[in-house]
Amino acid sequence: MDLFDFLLLFLLSFTGSCFAQSVLPPGPKDAAVGQNVTLNLLYVTKPDDITVWSYSNGATATNVATLRPTGVQVNAAYKGRASVNTTNGYLTLASLTAKDSGEYSVSIIGDGDTLTGEIKVRVLDPVSNVVIKSDLPEAIEQNSTVVLTCSASGSFLKFSWTNITSPIVADGTRLTFTDTDNSSKLTIKDVLRSDLMGPIFCKAENSLQSAQSPAFNLTVYYGPDNVFITPLKPTEYIESKTDFNLTCSTTSSPPATFTWFHNTTPIKATGPILTLKTIEEQGFGKITGDYSCRAQNAKTSRMASSAAVRFTVMEPISGAKITYPSGVLIAGNSSANLSCQAMSGNVTEITWLKDDKPLVSSPLVVISSDKSSVFISLLKKEDNGLYTCRLRNAVSKKEDFYKMVVIYGPEPAKVEGDNQAQLDQRVVLTCAAASIPPANITWKLNGTVLNTKTNEFIIENALYKDSGTYTCEAYNAVTGRTTTYSHVLMVKEEIDNGLSDGAIAGIVIACLVALAASIALIFYCRQKVPVESPY
Repeated sequence: MDLFDFLLLFLLSFTGSCFAQSVLPPGPKDAAVGQNVTLNLLYVTKPDDITVWSYSNGATATNVATLRPTGVQVNAAYKGRASVNTTNGYLTLASLTAKDSGEYSVSIIGDGDTLTGEIKVRVLDPVSNVVIKSDLPEAIEQNSTVVLTCSASGSFLKFSWTNITSPIVADGTRLTFTDTDNSSKLTIKDVLRSDLMGPIFCKAENSLQSAQSPAFNLTVYYGPDNVFITPLKPTEYIESKTDFNLTCSTTSSPPATFTWFHNTTPIKATGPILTLKTIEEQGFGKITGDYSCRAQNAKTSRMASSAAVRFTVMEPISGAKITYPSGVLIAGNSSANLSCQAMSGNVTEITWLKDDKPLVSSPLVVISSDKSSVFISLLKKEDNGLYTCRLRNAVSKKEDFYKMVVIYGPEPAKVEGDNQAQLDQRVVLTCAAASIPPANITWKLNGTVLNTKTNEFIIENALYKDSGTYTCEAYNAVTGRTTTYSHVLMVKEEIDNGLSDGAIAGIVIACLVALAASIALIFYCRQKVPVESPY
């Protein structure tokens, strides 16, 4: 500093200042190390003004540069780094170092007035090396207090924390921050899994720069929570030897280990799945019981149990079989005993059906108390039909069938057809007699056996000679019984003015034949010994 500059600073220290707030902008003025900074004036200098720039570190003051109408003079300590714009008086400092931080003042000496101002300049180190570290390698939920420290290099740093992108906000009790110039500590008491589900980021910044830490993750062990079994509500009965299984689920880190129980008895099984095969191999399931699982976390040393599910393992029914009479069954003479059972499986319900309708007890039909058998003391023709035995339990249904054939009949025969026919008319007589097995049919005309052996007797073109008494005989070869029915047919010719002599003669003959047949039948019946009807 030359003598003039020294005297100038000395005089300025006594002269005071005018308009100090309007000469320089408000500070501080921040700049990075190694960069340049320019201090602007809010006052427009005049060509004859003298502008003096000075620096103070709080202890001593140093002239930086002076602008006179004759030119700029730079202090030797700032040679090559400081310059003053000759037009506006702005000061520029290049290649800044940390030592350039401090108070910069300017004095503008004009015609009788001196204007002064001050501004603080901060030379900032760049923000770098932002990193998060934890005081614990891993944490236990609700047990551990975790301290995360974010450190960084740089000047005048401020720190902020985020969980992914959400800001982490201190609550003053469980979450707190402690900041220093180059670090920030996040303290989390009774840590929760959500606190560090992350990743976690820390950002350090000043007015010029910012930098973010790499993603940080810390393992928080938790659980087991919410232990439950699926299916939540199995059916009351589970069919044996199926692919049914129980699955135990829980929320846990690390994954939980599982123990299974039948009531209070442990089941020898590992893993979250309990198969029906394992249950049956260890003799469980035959009696209704409660099944539950217990989850345990090796890191947290916690355990929790599920609610129990209840069911019974039941063997399905197989091989339903009806046992029935082996001989011939004759109505009014035979009885029948039917029984039904399964080859395997637990039968809980037996139902008997006849022709797809429930079989009803009666004085002649006795169903045993356990419904395993049916006894018919005296068979009737109505007992013919399809018998079904239906076996059930909670997991299966089986059935067997038996077609009962009861021999009976023939019952009284009946012939249906025309009693009168015109000459050349087609006549059909039908004989019906209920019988099992079907009856053998024999047709007779006025006592003479005809060749027709079917139920229908057909006359294609009726003649006078076809008039007479037609008898149908129905014979059951098994019961040895025979029934008959007679039907009178009269063939006549249609005449407008009364009957012809031939027709009248035919009628008389037919009547005589019918009379003779009736007398013969009466004598025949008197010779027979009466037999009581089985019906």
